[in-house]
This record gives sequence, structure tokens and C-alpha cells, in this order.
Amino acid sequence: MANNPNRKSVSRLWRLLFVLLIPCLSAAEVQRPLIYKIDIKREIDQTTQLYLSQGLAEANALNAAGVLIHMNTYGGQVDMADSMRTAILYSPIPVYVFIDNNAASAGALISIAAKKIYMRKGANIGAATVVNQTGEAMPDKYQSYMRAMIRSTAEAHGKDTIIQGRDTVVRWVRDPAIAEAMVDERIAIPNLVDSTKVLTFTAEEAIRWGYCEGLAESVDEVITQCLGYPDYELKSYAPTWLDNLKGFLMNPAIQSLLILIIIGGIYFELQTPGMGFPSAAAILAAILYFAPLYIDGLAQNWEILVFICGILLVAVEIFVLPGFGVAGIGGIILIILGLTLSLLNNFNFDFRNVTPPDFGRATLTVLLGLGAGFILMLWLSNRIGNKGLLRKVALNADLESSVSAHVPPGLTGKEGIAETVLRPSGKVRIDDEWYDGVSEAGFIDKGTKVKVVRFENAQVYVQPVRPDTSNA
Repeated sequence: MANNPNRKSVSRLWRLLFVLLIPCLSAAEVQRPLIYKIDIKREIDQTTQLYLSQGLAEANALNAAGVLIHMNTYGGQVDMADSMRTAILYSPIPVYVFIDNNAASAGALISIAAKKIYMRKGANIGAATVVNQTGEAMPDKYQSYMRAMIRSTAEAHGKDTIIQGRDTVVRWVRDPAIAEAMVDERIAIPNLVDSTKVLTFTAEEAIRWGYCEGLAESVDEVITQCLGYPDYELKSYAPTWLDNLKGFLMNPAIQSLLILIIIGGIYFELQTPGMGFPSAAAILAAILYFAPLYIDGLAQNWEILVFICGILLVAVEIFVLPGFGVAGIGGIILIILGLTLSLLNNFNFDFRNVTPPDFGRATLTVLLGLGAGFILMLWLSNRIGNKGLLRKVALNADLESSVSAHVPPGLTGKEGIAETVLRPSGKVRIDDEWYDGVSEAGFIDKGTKVKVVRFENAQVYVQPVRPDTSNA
């Protein structure tokens, strides 16, 4: 039988396609699943929350097969732990936790949010009671919120349906009552914990009661033996110095301190002539306050603009308008709003993603900063310029050489010159004697002719002398 030329052509075509497909098949075979690792081996705070949020974002961008949190922590801030556990629960990529020794308090809450928990022999999880800085338990209203939060985290994993013979049993993947017992010593679990102790699991106990899926001694063992990826690619989140700086500046205590410097700097700048150290300190503190919030997407342009408008209204009240009225009060309200809204995760005026604890923490941070700034102003107002490290910041009140300690009779009604800017306080010269002067007519420029209207508390109160235009 003669060979069919068409059949030979088809055969050669198939061989060519097979040769071309070999590299593609090889490439598919060597593509390994990516496991993204995030270390949480410090106190739970703004910095660790930043690590987790940025790590999850990068893992999602790299299309990772899973995220493994390598954990060893004694706990930390509950509000940060709440944010972290929410991010884990709603992550599109499965999140696993490897507890390397400790997952206490806030660490336990974060671990329970993960899809699966693995522990090293000798590790512990639990003891999630809310405590203060001295280690004492907080009042019950704080414990109540933590109980509900850890219970709902356990409930989020749902229930399993188990068929045993002719019986069907439905049980929680992670029993919420057990999670609640980690917070409240009043919760009793039969054969596990009585009503006088807060629950903490060892690794073996956690496996027995459904709070651990297995034991492992290393990250590699978790990935290969527990997760079932014998050949994988591992990438770890590497925080930069900028991440650590952002986390530090977003600490509520630091934010309150920055607010204190902003308010104090503005106040003392208004009390001294020219632009100097107080204004520089206030500007730097404002930049350090808003910059990390703006980079993190919390502070928006309009919120920063609200703060700036508040500052401008206060300045108008001091320099332009006599007394203290609508502009001053409105300015203070806008300053507080700008500082507070910048701490909240809202989009324009949509506050659906803002929880009551978030709002309470933001308000408390701002009010603490404002209150401390007000107290500092009262304290420094009586001490600045007299003694201490701040004596060179203000005008030197040397009564013997620069300001007359002797008050001549008939000072009221005399005219003199403003030797410094009065806004409203400064220095005036009358009959070649220098006095502490206070303007009763708003802002007075240096060199302006002034007239004394009264003398009280070792200060002369002056008004600018208006040019006589009666003969014009």
C-alpha cells in the first residue's frame, strides 16, 4: 500500500506540537505554590497591626497560596488585636498560625481568627483577660466586650456536621464557650476548667478540644507536613525602618503628645514676637501627626483642611476680632474635628466602617492631647522666661535692666512706643522706661505709637494712638 502524503504531514505536525509543548509543561511543573510568612513576635500594637495589613496586601498581590503567621507574643492592645483578627477573618487568602511558644491575650484572639492553628510542643494559647498596665484586670465592661469579640471570632468558623452511625451530630469547629473561658474565669467547661480559673491551653489540650490542628517544630514542618506543600516557595514580610516609624507615630500616646506640642506651640507663638521655635515645633508635630495617617489612608485631604481652617479661625479671633466669640469657638471645634476624623477609617462622611471602640479611642486620644496641652500652657505661662531650660525661649523678663519695677505716678494716659509686636502681649517704652504691655485693641505692630489706658498686675494696658484728622 502506498504511503499517504497527507497522513505523513499530519504525523509531522503532531510531533512538532509535542516538542513545542514540552517547555510549557515543564514550566507548569516547576511553578511552586507561594507561602507568605508574617512574623508577630512582639507586643500587639500599631506596628504589628501595620505588619499584618501590609503583609496581607502583598500576599494578595503575589497571589499566594496561603499566609502563615509565625507567632510568639504575650498580647498587647485589644483595639489593634480587633483590627488584626478582622483582617484575618475576611482575608481572601487562607491564613494559618504557627504558635511558637506563646499566644496569650490579644495573641490568642488573633490566633482563633485563623483558618488553622498549629503549635510547637510546650506552647500555650489563652489567658485573654483584659488587663491594665500594672497587670490588674480591667472593669467588667471591658471584659464584656472582649468576651463577645472572642466568642464571635470562634463562631465565625461555623459548625461541622458529623454522622456517627445513625446519629447526626452538629458541633462548633471552635467552641465559643471555650474561647469565652479564656477571658472570664466565671465560665465553667465540664472536664476542662472550673469557674475560678481563666483558661489557657497547652498544645496537647488545644488539639483535644479543637483549638489546634496539629503539632510542628518549625515553619517548614507546618508547610510540608501540616499544610501539604512538599515543594513550595517561601516569602517573608520584611518591615522597613519607615514601617517601624509609622507604627511608632501612630501610637495613641505619641499622637496625644504630638497634639500637645501642636497646641502648645501655637499658644506660645502667639505670645512671642516673630516666628521662632514654638511655631517650628507646632509645624513639625502637625507633620508627624498627619503624615503617617495620610500615607495609611486614614487622613484625607478634607480632614487636614478642616484642621488648617480651625487654626486660621483661631488666628483671626486673636489678631483681628476683639474678645473671644464665634470665630474662636468655631476654630477650636474644627481643630478637634480635624484631629479626630483623621484617626477614623471613614471615607468622606461615610462612617459605616467606624466601630464605637474606634471612635472612642480617637476621641480619647485627641482629648488627652488637648487637655495635657492646656495644663502645660497654664504651668509654663508662670514659669517660662524665669527659670529652667525654657528661659531662653521667651523674652527675658529682667526687671532690673529692661523693665521698670518702679511705677511712676500718673502712668495712665501717657503715650509711648511698642518696642515689640503686641499680640496681645509684648514690650512698650514709655518715658525711656520699658514695661510689659498688653494690647486692648488686637494686634499692634512694632514701632506703633500707643497710649496707656490702665495699669494692672505689673502690666500696662495700651491702645494704638490714632492720627488726629480733625484739621484735615
